[in-house]
Order: sequence, then C-alpha cells, then structure tokens
Amino acid sequence: MSAVQTSDAPTLLVKIFGKDRPGLTAGLFDTLAAFHVDVVDIEQVVTRGRMVLCALVTVPPSGLEGDLRSTVHTWAESMKMQAEIISGIGDNRPRGLGRSLVTVLGHPLTAHATAAIAARIAAAGGNIDRIFRLAKYPVTAVEFAVSGVETEPLRTALVTDAAALGVDVAVVAAGLHRRAQRLVVMDVDSTLIQDEVIELFAAHAGCEAEVAEVTAAAMRGELDFEQSLHARVALLKGLDASVVDKVRAEVRLTPGARTLIRTLKRLGFQVGVVSGGFTQVTDDLKERLGLDFAQANTLEIVDGKLTGKVVGEIVDRAGKARLLRRFAAEAGVPLAQTVAIGDGANDLDMLNAAGLGVAFNAKPVVREAAHTAVNFPFLDTVLYLLGVTREEVEAADAHDDGL
Repeated sequence: MSAVQTSDAPTLLVKIFGKDRPGLTAGLFDTLAAFHVDVVDIEQVVTRGRMVLCALVTVPPSGLEGDLRSTVHTWAESMKMQAEIISGIGDNRPRGLGRSLVTVLGHPLTAHATAAIAARIAAAGGNIDRIFRLAKYPVTAVEFAVSGVETEPLRTALVTDAAALGVDVAVVAAGLHRRAQRLVVMDVDSTLIQDEVIELFAAHAGCEAEVAEVTAAAMRGELDFEQSLHARVALLKGLDASVVDKVRAEVRLTPGARTLIRTLKRLGFQVGVVSGGFTQVTDDLKERLGLDFAQANTLEIVDGKLTGKVVGEIVDRAGKARLLRRFAAEAGVPLAQTVAIGDGANDLDMLNAAGLGVAFNAKPVVREAAHTAVNFPFLDTVLYLLGVTREEVEAADAHDDGL
C-alpha cells in the first residue's frame, strides 16, 4: 500500500448515480485518470437499471482538486448522471471484530421483517457492512455482511424471533471456510423425499393404521426410536419382497432436491444421506442421485418375503450423528465444515454435531434447537445459506455438464 493511502491522508469519495448503461465505470475512471489519483476503494451496485458507483480516491496534486470536481460534474452531466464528491480522511473505517454472514429468506420478504432484522443486528452491537440479494424466487434471499459482534450472540438475537417475522434466518461466521469443500448430509424421510418410507410399505401390507399408532406412541415418548422401529417393521412380516420395487417407484423427491444435489456436486462438495428408513430405498436413491454416502436400516428378506425384522446396525438419533462423523472422516472434511439437514427429533444430534445444522420444515422443538431453519418447501433454498446465488445455479444449468 502506498504512503498516500494511510489512515490520515486526505481522500475524496466520488459517487455517481443514475440510469445504468455500458461504459460508465470506464468513463468515470478515464476522467479521474487525468488527475493522477490512486484508487483506494470501489463499490458499485445496480438495482432495477439504476446504478450507484462509489470510488474512494486520493486527493490530486495541490491546486487540482477544484478542477477534478468541476470535470467530474461536467462529465456526469454529459452522461445524464448525477455526481457527488465528499472530502475526507483516509480509507473506510476498519470493520469491527466478529464477522458474520446473515442470510434471510422470505416469501415475501416484507419491509417490516427487514426493519426488524436490521434493528436486532444493531441492538446486538453489529454493523451492516453490505447487503446482497442471492435469489428472487422461489423465495427472496438476501445476505447481510455484519461486523462488530460475535456469531453466536448474533445468531441468538436473530433466530429467536424469525418465525414470528415470517422469515428464515441463518447466521454463520464469515471467513475462508465459506469457500472450502464441504460435506452435506441429509435425512431422507420428509427431507430429501416427501414421503415416510415405512408408511409406503405399510400401505402395501394393509397396516397403515397400526403403523400410525406405533408412530404416535413414539412421538408421545412411550417408545424410543429403536422400539418403535422394531414394532412397526414387525407389522410388515410376510410382505412379498417385490413390493420394494413398488415403493421405490412411489417415492417422491422434495422439490429442489435434484437442484440442490446437482449444484453441490458441481461445487465439489460430497453429499450423503442417513435415514431411520431402509437401505432398500436409500441405496436406490444413492445410485439415482449420485450420492457419495448412504446409510439406513436394512429390512431382512428371506425366501422372497420380509421377515418383520431389521438386520445390522440400527440407525437412530445417536447413530445419525455417529454416521455424520464417520462420513466426514472418510471424506477428509473437518466436522466444522459439515452441513446437516433434517426435520425430526431423531435428527437433532446430527444437526447439533454439524458445523451448520438446518431444520427443514421441522417440528418447533427441532427448529428451536438447530442452528437455523428453512420453512419453505424447496430443498434447494439451502444453497442460499451457503452463499450460492440463484443466478449461479441457473447459469450452471444452462451449461449442463451432465451432472
């Protein structure tokens, strides 16, 4: 950095604004170049065809500042733009310690909610340095770069009231890790897919009511997950194994699931699923979607019939967290660089163990315990929490590379 860019050197903030068109940025800096100034900082934003361009530059040699001001205003008028030039000292003030990225999703994103989020950031001691729109559909997603407050207290301040404001809010620490390779692990039932696989099997066995009763008992806390799993699977005893193919055909992916996985793979991420459901379905999903990891419970099949039992390691609440750690170790990704997505109480250990736990259309107890929540029925909105814009997704799809 040159000596003229120290904190006590005089500088000029040159701002032009008006209707955007090609050549304006080049024209401004051509005009400034005649006065031999150095560029300290630049920022430009275009909204609905209106541009604001700010250039922070060093003061020109003695006696030329007046000419610079006059020339810039004359040029701006010739381009049907407005100009403003403000004298000051030094560069931008240093950003405060503690830097976070706050992603807000709304459908719609109201002025009331935006005001409330901004007020809560200020009340927590944070300063909004930049705001950037990530997507305009299927939800409006904007990202606030915030400094001056640590991530955890900021998350606490913002996430608590998000649901009441009609928005979803994610708060993550800013830094190089945002660009690092990650591992994303999802629950399956009611997350990656719209269905509960045990209910699909039960429909073929004619025991939906009995399965629903056991599920309700588990939700009331009368049975733990493993007990309820064994009780429900027992009701499938004698079902012909051919039903597996029928269930696979009935599975419905959650809207945005393919887009999410395709985009993550293009970014070089590894993607896996863990499920309290069954490998007879998750193995098929792994192959169809190109997943890197998949683990679930396995229905025992003997002589072409379901025995009403499961075999092998039970994937329950603790098991999902354990598998997240295992997948991360196999992928060579630190646990802090993992993202977990789920909807149920049996996902909570996994969500809390991950670097970022996302409750997807989840029960209130899960939303409250997870790092962040997404309450829109589109799985690809998770991409916005990772800083991926809708335009980037669409541009990649337009140049489809076969993923």
